[in-house]
Amino acid sequence: MENHTNPENKKAAVGAMFDSIAGRYDFLNHFLSLGIDRTWRKKAIGIISRSPRHSRILDVATGTGDLAIAAMKLNPEKITGIDISPGMLVIGREKIKQKGLSGRIELFQGDSENIGFPDSSYDVAMVAFGVRNFSDPVKGLTEMNRVLLPGGMIMVLEFSKPTTFPFKHIFYFYFVRILPLFGRIVSKNREAYQYLPDTVMKFPDNEEFIKLLSLAGFTKINQKRLSFGIASIYTGFKSDVQ
Repeated sequence: MENHTNPENKKAAVGAMFDSIAGRYDFLNHFLSLGIDRTWRKKAIGIISRSPRHSRILDVATGTGDLAIAAMKLNPEKITGIDISPGMLVIGREKIKQKGLSGRIELFQGDSENIGFPDSSYDVAMVAFGVRNFSDPVKGLTEMNRVLLPGGMIMVLEFSKPTTFPFKHIFYFYFVRILPLFGRIVSKNREAYQYLPDTVMKFPDNEEFIKLLSLAGFTKINQKRLSFGIASIYTGFKSDVQ
């Protein structure tokens, strides 16, 4: 992807890119991760289930709604998903309709760094594989903090870079060489599946991401590494003292 230094330009470019691959996005996600992404989401939802409240959930960068659909196991009152890509939302709404969940999951076009909901509206704010696409991660995380009720939970599922031999080398080879090739062949979009490894390699993961969560105002921050460190679940809480 081109280097869009202006945040608004980057948002527009990312939205257009995801629009272009929306129809093949789910297939490629499951295929290129060998299906492990489903397991990661289940683990993430399991961790959210330990939160004292999860009646109202916000799913940021919801994409085609996979995480929102998985979160229905929590039996929430309502799940609201937002995403900048209209094309992804079209696919997501159809999936939700087919599962008979239209009354309980709502998807809207929205900006993660300017969330259009009032302060203290949600028990849980969650995002899977989306923070890498934020123009300003701290701003996006701070917005997620703002819309949480005091004591509310954030859950971030995101790629991270393994550090142990030999898995580190296998991961880098797959992400840099294999994934972009297969993604390009199936999606017919070279830019999109070069963008993925580029953003993963540049993403501030592990301790660096924990610092970003802290800067956004979260406390009691925890990281759970998944699949030898390929991905991580980060959790934190909004202070209950306002």
